[in-house]
Amino acid sequence: MDPRRWTVVGAPSSAGAHTPGVEGAPAALRAAGLLGLLGVDVEDAGDVAGFRWRPDPAYPRGQNAGAVAAVASAVADRVAAALRRGRAPLVLGGDCTVTVGLVAGCARAGLSPALVYVDGGPDLYTPVTRANGNLDAMGLAHMLGLPGTVPEVAGVGPAVPLLSPERVVVYGDSLPPGDHERDLVAELGLTYVPAEEVHADARAAARRARSVAEGAADGFVVHFDVDVLRFVDAPLADVPEPFGLSLGDAAATLAELVASPRFAGLSVTEINPDHLPDDELLPRFVEVLAGALTGR
Repeated sequence: MDPRRWTVVGAPSSAGAHTPGVEGAPAALRAAGLLGLLGVDVEDAGDVAGFRWRPDPAYPRGQNAGAVAAVASAVADRVAAALRRGRAPLVLGGDCTVTVGLVAGCARAGLSPALVYVDGGPDLYTPVTRANGNLDAMGLAHMLGLPGTVPEVAGVGPAVPLLSPERVVVYGDSLPPGDHERDLVAELGLTYVPAEEVHADARAAARRARSVAEGAADGFVVHFDVDVLRFVDAPLADVPEPFGLSLGDAAATLAELVASPRFAGLSVTEINPDHLPDDELLPRFVEVLAGALTGR
């Protein structure tokens, strides 16, 4: 695989989260050496203006929506600029809503991408169905323009919705039958690659996701939320996932997706540096992540 020409965009925001912490991830990933491991053609576009989570009692079911939209819009500007120069954006979140900026940036650059959503949950809640109001559980719902979403977040891109269902692959979650979001995945007709399929053969599962994404659009982007990982194996995430993917599963998945000639960009989200048990875990994770992204 040819080395990617990465442009790194930091999004130090926990605006969409349910507590603060993940806003520290871009700095922590840089300090752990990520950029140096990504190859020779890597540029750092710096950080957009960030936001540290705070309660928003005026809008309890869609908390900090203005900040979420502002961060996503700023990310979209830098993503679009990178794509216009033929570079692959690597967005370092922050919470999951920064992926709205990744997809909106593609749209601002004239692309209509597919999205492979690698996450412990598909983030299909809305303010109507999510009482605690954390928008990082609603990111994909806003990109799909589902009823009840917040207009200023859904409208970050040049069109609403940003995505149509045939351009979405939900990947890696272990939600049980009967779960609200899993039912929505089926109702909307989203391609679904569950955790058990990834556990059985991560490369094969990723190839299926890649094939769908390649067939649905001229290019695709990947959202990677570390809460898809088993928390006891990689205690990085803001929200622990007890039945998630192994780090090897995730690495194989990302390597397969990034190797596609139609891969256009990636977001890495929900790393909470406050959850790290020691100074060794994040550098190990960074080495695995960089290895997957560079084909090593």
